[in-house]
Amino acid sequence: MHASAHEPHRPRDPVPGPTAATALPGWDALLTPDGLEALALVGDALEAGETADSLNRRLRAAGSTPEFVAAVLTQGALQRKASAKFGELSRSLLFTPAALEQASRMVVARGHAARFRDAGCTRVADLGCGIGTESIALLEAGISPLAVELDPFTARLAAANLGVVARSTGAPEPEVFCGDATQFSLDRADGAFLDPARRTAGHRDTRRIASPDDYSPSLDFAFGLADRLPVGVKLGPGLDRDLIPDDAEAQWVSVDGQVVETALWFGGAARTGVKRAALLHRGAETHELTAAADAPDAPGRTLGSYLHEPDGAVIRARLIGAVADELSAGMLNEHIAYLTSDTLTASPFVQSFRVLDTLPSREKDLRRELAARGIGRLEIKKRGADIDPAQLRTRLKLRGDRSATLVLTRDAAGKHITLLTERC
Repeated sequence: MHASAHEPHRPRDPVPGPTAATALPGWDALLTPDGLEALALVGDALEAGETADSLNRRLRAAGSTPEFVAAVLTQGALQRKASAKFGELSRSLLFTPAALEQASRMVVARGHAARFRDAGCTRVADLGCGIGTESIALLEAGISPLAVELDPFTARLAAANLGVVARSTGAPEPEVFCGDATQFSLDRADGAFLDPARRTAGHRDTRRIASPDDYSPSLDFAFGLADRLPVGVKLGPGLDRDLIPDDAEAQWVSVDGQVVETALWFGGAARTGVKRAALLHRGAETHELTAAADAPDAPGRTLGSYLHEPDGAVIRARLIGAVADELSAGMLNEHIAYLTSDTLTASPFVQSFRVLDTLPSREKDLRRELAARGIGRLEIKKRGADIDPAQLRTRLKLRGDRSATLVLTRDAAGKHITLLTERC
């Protein structure tokens, strides 16, 4: 149902207690003072190098139930895993396996919050908040989140997580409403963020939903909110571009070379004159390429002295042509995302390689050429070549103390070529 076709209501109560069907066995106790104390002990012990087996025996000897021990050890492992997304904050938060997998990285969530701050929003509805990542970023940005989560136990974890951050920032502790995001009243909100569920329900072992028609909330609902509010919608990096509304700003985001999301922005959260954007987070640096539309394709050309591999966000945003102009480069093959140039121009939007030689593609001859050069460490990259790099590396039987990067691709005529290169 389209968002404007009904008037939603607000659930009466924030975060009801979980039922046996919603909480994982033993996980209720994690939200108690004793549970949090045990979790802190486990986190310290794991960081100090103690094994999970040793901790299991120690906790069981102290009288803890098997269910509680399993819960606290699983949570401790999740917190360690979460450090890649949340940094030091991970030790203060609670997760489920599924919620951690689906949660935004904090650096990305903070970018979302900055959009709403720049749009002048003060109360933003986080519709489908999961364990609260986006609401945490909103709190940090000085914005009051209205967090809504369908799953009762995940909503309890979100409430606990938001309480931790609110106390550390001195902000009022926000409520988390448990219910259907499509039925939540937006009367108090001046912005909305949605991260539609793209996996089946549950706390672990979920599977990806193939059809956007089955997302929850639906794309029709999410896009429909843009008629009333500044809206952001987080979707997968492989989103079918035909689903992008004409009035949306589409931004593809990568973190350290991995494309992590497509974000669609509407109304005051979208930027004037920007319809396509590639946002790159690399370590502590952030770089963005924006355009009013897809960039025209770069012309093809013969292999030059340098090969450039655009970041995945640039490729998905179809801004390769814009980067090619910056590098004075052309396409090595019009269907493959490699650029080539005669000169080197530094750019955060590509990885650049100096072309050392063109080698034979036949494996026996390639092995001989690499051995003659003493190459024992080989990075293998490929586009347009049906080869498993790991298996090829094994078959090449590399020996030597030199390193290089091998690029397997096709030239302008579609012929397979093997390039020996080094990173610039």
